[in-house]
Amino acid sequence: MNTVRNSVQLIGNVGKDIDFKTLESGTALASFSLATNDFYKNKDNEKVQETQWHNIEAWGKTAELMNTMLVKGSQVLIKGKLVAQSYEDKEGNKKY
Repeated sequence: MNTVRNSVQLIGNVGKDIDFKTLESGTALASFSLATNDFYKNKDNEKVQETQWHNIEAWGKTAELMNTMLVKGSQVLIKGKLVAQSYEDKEGNKKY
């Protein structure tokens, strides 16, 4: 492998209706939560479902399309890259 790429593919269900806005610059932004499920058998051989939640953001034309096509419960395949965001809370603690 010559290069390492930041690439991710998720298949899941939209957890809430799309939060869509157009910024002052005119750029469209769509954000929503996505639930992905994983299944495994525990030590008692019982099937267990584990749900992970992902915060998704899309920009520009992709955001506009998502806003017209997706609603809560829609199943969707997302391809993109992982970006970690951080901020400081009121106490000055860094949160991710």
